[in-house]
Amino acid sequence: MADLRPPEGRHPGWPARLGPLVVAGGTLELRPPRLRDASAWSSTRLRDRGHLERWEPSSYGQGWDERNSLLAWPPQWAALRSLARRGLALPFMIIVDGRLAGQVTVGNIQRGALRSGWIGYWVASELTRGGVATAAVALLVDHSLGPAGLHRLEATVRPENEPSLRVLDKLGFRREGLYERYLDVGGVWRDHLSLAFTEEEVGAGAVARLVRRGLARIP
Repeated sequence: MADLRPPEGRHPGWPARLGPLVVAGGTLELRPPRLRDASAWSSTRLRDRGHLERWEPSSYGQGWDERNSLLAWPPQWAALRSLARRGLALPFMIIVDGRLAGQVTVGNIQRGALRSGWIGYWVASELTRGGVATAAVALLVDHSLGPAGLHRLEATVRPENEPSLRVLDKLGFRREGLYERYLDVGGVWRDHLSLAFTEEEVGAGAVARLVRRGLARIP
């Protein structure tokens, strides 16, 4: 029977370091964001505009270059750290072979009888076929539904975003339905599929599922 008691502490599960895990794209681990991530974060985001912008929510009043500049990172870092310290988010940087390769975050964490959050991620374009996103999400799924004490994770993905859907399908996320005109992306209200994963479905763990299928290796 699942343990229904709430986890102890104001912000269970954060800070933490998760991994390492070896995939085709390299050796991966997750760690909390750092202020000195600014240069690597900004250069990756600016370089990968064509890869990322079409899937991300619109940001009115700021262009891509402005909201992904070096100066944009300190307030984002401070906001992520504040949310994490208040138990409202689990933000992590994806590190591959020692280099920043993306982000994965559980946000909008609700405690009490709900114990849920949403999970979102992005990965640098050169690593999209290396199993990095799948491994990063797997690490955070196991952490969120284990030490962080959550019961349910939800992800929302546009139906045409097939790479992101493959990531979630590999890990066993269930498709629960379609949110029509759910999110403003590129100035248009876009439909999103809703997918979810609960504590009862973890089994031996999302990472163990990847290892069993030969998609990852624990060093």
